[in-house]
Amino acid sequence: MTNAPSRRRLASSLALALLLAGLGAAGCKPKAVRGGAGTDNPNLDQGAMSTGLDKVDLDYLSRTNLDKLFTSPIWAQWKTGGAQPVVAIWPIKNDTSEHVDDQLLTLLSNLETEFINSGVVAVVSRERQAEMVSEVNVQNSDVFDPSTAARIGKQIGAQYFITGKLQATDERFDKERRVQYSLFMQVIEVETSIVRFQHKSERTKAIVR
Repeated sequence: MTNAPSRRRLASSLALALLLAGLGAAGCKPKAVRGGAGTDNPNLDQGAMSTGLDKVDLDYLSRTNLDKLFTSPIWAQWKTGGAQPVVAIWPIKNDTSEHVDDQLLTLLSNLETEFINSGVVAVVSRERQAEMVSEVNVQNSDVFDPSTAARIGKQIGAQYFITGKLQATDERFDKERRVQYSLFMQVIEVETSIVRFQHKSERTKAIVR
């Protein structure tokens, strides 16, 4: 027959085992963490989770193109020309097989913010432009059409359109995958349809074993 001290030791051992098991289970549960500047995980955004476009890729692609634009002859002309030229951002054509509409909307917002904050150009509200684009049924998958753009440009008062397209080359071998993204950016003069600036930025994503 088990005496009282033995029963107490057994109960204590069981309680300890249950506590450790609970802690172990709690330790295995996933938890949400906050990343970015000013947090305990400042580099959380840097790691790639897939071959799809993410914030870091979009920032790089847009930044590279913008840096080239900001040192181009057309930008120098805008800076020294007196009155601010009026620009509008045409939808970026998705020339890939991937569903990246949300990413492209983020990209357009990034471009709009950069142009507005530059103080060099006046930017047509994308909400106003969206109304005009909707009227002529232009989608992100459509090619930039000069005649349509000229009609919209006249209605919204734009002298230039900022436009472009996203392309991707997808390669697979065994269990590895590599996707090479290219973002083209153009500045097109509305009145003449002449391309005043063009540049391509590139980004490669891969899954390797």
